Amino acid sequence: MADSSVNDTVNDLKTTTNDVGTELGKTIDTKIGETGTGDLSGKTADAKQAIKDGATKYTAQAADKARTFAEDGKARAGTALDQIAQLLNDAAGQVDDKLGSQYGTYARSAADSVTGFADQVKAKDIDALVDDARELVRKSPAIAVGAAAAVGFVIARLVQSGVDANSKG
Repeated sequence: MADSSVNDTVNDLKTTTNDVGTELGKTIDTKIGETGTGDLSGKTADAKQAIKDGATKYTAQAADKARTFAEDGKARAGTALDQIAQLLNDAAGQVDDKLGSQYGTYARSAADSVTGFADQVKAKDIDALVDDARELVRKSPAIAVGAAAAVGFVIARLVQSGVDANSKG
């Protein structure tokens, strides 16, 4: 399901990029046609302006697509965090039975922390989350690099398990 969403977004961005090229070509052809074969510097200036206008238009479209993709990712992250919290709460009972209630309390505390973090992620908009991430990197670059490495490792493992599952199927 996530793969099809990513593929759809990539395909949308490819289509948008192709549209940018086509529209810029048409605009440049039109501008050159309007100016005739006269003043070359006028043609160049018009072509530059047409490229700038087209780039601005399609940059805004690409930003909208990226924002939509980020909003979808934020919603999925919130759902995943809720599921992790639920797993921790469910496991707390087993931890009580096997290791004692003190350790079960730790599991419940961890679940509460994950739930609180999930609520924070859901409550903030994308811009606020990006600002928070920038602030974290500024304050604690070592933690940010470590977290990025951990996330990269997890993603690599997930991709590898997906590739292994596809090759067996």
